[in-house]
Amino acid sequence: MSRRRRTAIGGAFAPRRIDLLNSPAYRALSLSGHRLLSRVEIELANHGGADNGRLPITYQDFVDYGIHKQAIYPAIQEAVALGLLEVTQQGVAGGPEYRKPNLFRLTYRADDRGRGDGTHEWMKIGEDEALLIAAAARALKAPKKQNQRYGKRPFSVRKPYRKQPSNSTETTTTGNSTETTTTIYISGREDAA
Repeated sequence: MSRRRRTAIGGAFAPRRIDLLNSPAYRALSLSGHRLLSRVEIELANHGGADNGRLPITYQDFVDYGIHKQAIYPAIQEAVALGLLEVTQQGVAGGPEYRKPNLFRLTYRADDRGRGDGTHEWMKIGEDEALLIAAAARALKAPKKQNQRYGKRPFSVRKPYRKQPSNSTETTTTGNSTETTTTIYISGREDAA
């Protein structure tokens, strides 16, 4: 008769250390921050636990997981500031040919080279500062979007107080009409404008 362990888990799982769960950094996370870490752990499991540091996750992946679109950037900033997550490569938004997702690394898991069990930056954050760090990170505003289609943002800036040139059909040749002498002759009208 075989004896089964009571602690056996029937499927894939994502382990978290008890000292991580008790840490001030982990307890200061918002709900969006917890969901964000869970989604990154799922991506790590999808990669067989081997690509920590090269985990590509798009904003749409986070939205599909249940994080509101406006809460994603603050949650990333919060998790990074609390030492639980690292953005190893910044993504690029834009057209399909230029789009790249962010790449992530969980600091409490072994890195993509299999070294150690993580860098554990979250351990450096004390009880008093965790809530302040989390609140300051959530308050950061996302950078303004730039047109990445051609690599650089256009240099010219529109000044609203200056009169913009109009695209009128009126020229010195035509006067106030869009008809010229040639078009009048073709249309069969004899009266000149």
